[in-house]
Amino acid sequence: MSSSPRAEVRRRLWSPRRWSLRARLLVGQVLLLVVVVVGIGVATELALQQFLVHQLDTELTDVQKRSLMDSGGGPSLDPPPGQRPDGQPPPPPPPPHAPSGTSSPGPNFLDRRGIAPDVVGATLAAGSVTKAGKIGADGTQAALSDTAKQQLAAVAATGKPVSVDLDGQGRYRLVADTTWSGEIVITGLPLTSVDATLMRVLLILVIGTAIVLVVAITVGIWLIRRALAPLDRVAIAASRVADLPLDRGEVALPVRISAEDADPHTEVGQLGSAVNRMLDHITGALSARHDSETRVRQFLADASHELRTPLSAIRGYAELAQRKRAEVPDDVANAMGRVDSAARRMSTLVEDMLLLARLDSGRTLEHEPVDLTQLTVDAASDAHVAGPDHRWDLELPDEPVVVTGDATLLHQVLANLLANARIHTGPGTTVTTSLEFDGAGGAVWRVADDGPGIPAELQPEVFQRFARGDSSRSRRAGSTGLGLAIVAAVVKAHGGSITVQSEPGRTEFTVHLPDNAKQQTARTS
Repeated sequence: MSSSPRAEVRRRLWSPRRWSLRARLLVGQVLLLVVVVVGIGVATELALQQFLVHQLDTELTDVQKRSLMDSGGGPSLDPPPGQRPDGQPPPPPPPPHAPSGTSSPGPNFLDRRGIAPDVVGATLAAGSVTKAGKIGADGTQAALSDTAKQQLAAVAATGKPVSVDLDGQGRYRLVADTTWSGEIVITGLPLTSVDATLMRVLLILVIGTAIVLVVAITVGIWLIRRALAPLDRVAIAASRVADLPLDRGEVALPVRISAEDADPHTEVGQLGSAVNRMLDHITGALSARHDSETRVRQFLADASHELRTPLSAIRGYAELAQRKRAEVPDDVANAMGRVDSAARRMSTLVEDMLLLARLDSGRTLEHEPVDLTQLTVDAASDAHVAGPDHRWDLELPDEPVVVTGDATLLHQVLANLLANARIHTGPGTTVTTSLEFDGAGGAVWRVADDGPGIPAELQPEVFQRFARGDSSRSRRAGSTGLGLAIVAAVVKAHGGSITVQSEPGRTEFTVHLPDNAKQQTARTS
């Protein structure tokens, strides 16, 4: 079963691959510190446990020796002095401090002086416990449960201490030895003090580890930030370069990585040095591109300017030949008519190219109040005359819309948009031109038609120069392919923007013109 989208998002967010370098360094530092501290803590606990248990075993051995002596001999096979000839041991004397006439559940050696509270003692004969008890805090013996007795009986009489969790008594360290008479004596000391000491040390280690982790995280964050500060500065410089308009025009790259952050002896410095070299290469490439574009623009401007004179002469001679059409053969008259048509189209193309070249070179625009309402009416009237087979609608506000700009170029913007709608749509198409305020002192032009629309693959490049569409949007009727490019250049020169949205049955161009008078006032103030 596939995981839910929310679980997938959580998995991606918590994936180490999506962590920042700071997070990875900090987590790695904390994990390393935790491993070291835990290792030291475990080693300390084990060493301390062995030391405390060894001390307890030494004390247990001393208690066991005294218990064996009080039980009638040590763990030896030889009978002690005073043994009767028949081989039977003499009866052990009663403890000097045991009250007469009392019976204790445990062996007699538990009643001797010097036995600490919570000591466990037991004797075994023939594999079964004969006596078993525990010294209480008041010096009296307490009986053990049957389960505890079974646990005592299971202790091997090897003389080596073992740890047993006695039923109802807790953890004990027990040792069992066999006397010369075959009786097994078991003595045990509690591990309570050992466990309490280990727990106290563990608590101290946990608290110390927490404090160390807090300090390490704080110091680590500070150190990582300080160490990666040069990398942040390199990233900021790269972001500033990425935000620069590098697509056209003369581009200056004042951004450089400082010498401190470009030290080749450090890893970040190597990155900064590489970025500086890359910026130098980019600056050289942009300068070469700008020089090439400048030469091309100058060539276009010069060529367009120089072509105007011969084109005017060609058109003049063609018109002169048209006036004497009756005096020349029909084929010559027809040829001269074609020459005049081609010369007119070429003159329009030259004028468009010259205008674009001047706009690209930063032509100074006129800054005067322009009544866009009257300009829209005039352009729509001209379009109606040029395209009587289309339907031309106007949507104008009640108040005149006035912006600051170049009236001639703004008229050409709307004229080109209307000509584009007329040329690339069939007869009967409705073209609607609307004008409105934008609410910030500027204006919004919209030219919409219900024609076949612009192909989706052509829309991203519709404002480029000589952009070609399909056959339905051919360059008939004198179209040069530069109309929309001129529109975009003029709108950009006025500080505005133009967009297009098109689908079959609806194509709309939207031009936003800001209030240049307010912007110029804000720049000068």
